[in-house]
Amino acid sequence: MTRTPQEIFEDHGRRLGTGDLDLISGNYAQDAVLITPDGILRGREGVKRGIGRLLADLPDADWALKPQFADGVLFLEWSAVGPTARVDDGVDTFVFRDGAIQAQTVRYTLVTP
Repeated sequence: MTRTPQEIFEDHGRRLGTGDLDLISGNYAQDAVLITPDGILRGREGVKRGIGRLLADLPDADWALKPQFADGVLFLEWSAVGPTARVDDGVDTFVFRDGAIQAQTVRYTLVTP
């Protein structure tokens, strides 16, 4: 059974809550592409590195998400406030294919006191 983008996104949120990068990357296709402020990362290993860095920058953060779905694409505005840093302007775009995340772009400004 193929999952909808909404189902994948809900599952992705649960996996992010665990902090387990192997589990998190399981929602991505093997040949996924993650475009970050630092460059293009490819495959599940690249996804793990990119998400791992973001989670390391924002440990124990409180996240606010505003998702908007349209035709297999998710546009996500987000913010996060952690004990050592915050993001006020996060924007991700996810492209879904065959029940997995095929591509993601991420843009944010990390603010540290």
